[in-house]
Amino acid sequence: MREPSLPDVKIRCKVDRSVWNDLRAQASESHQSVSDLLNEAIRDYVARRRVRPDVLWHLEASMREHDDLGRRLAC
Repeated sequence: MREPSLPDVKIRCKVDRSVWNDLRAQASESHQSVSDLLNEAIRDYVARRRVRPDVLWHLEASMREHDDLGRRLAC
């Protein structure tokens, strides 16, 4: 069964005029709406910035394993 979609959220923000003009031009060239491009850009940004839990686990394990070396290198 498909989940009901959530209502859209309206946002208000300031962007540089040149960035806005570039975004509008890209929307026009790609036959997409500015909203569609913003959704895609935000989705990509969040995906790139999110750190997966397994990556954090391996990082912490490595730091514990090499704690002594880290302390020696910090001096």
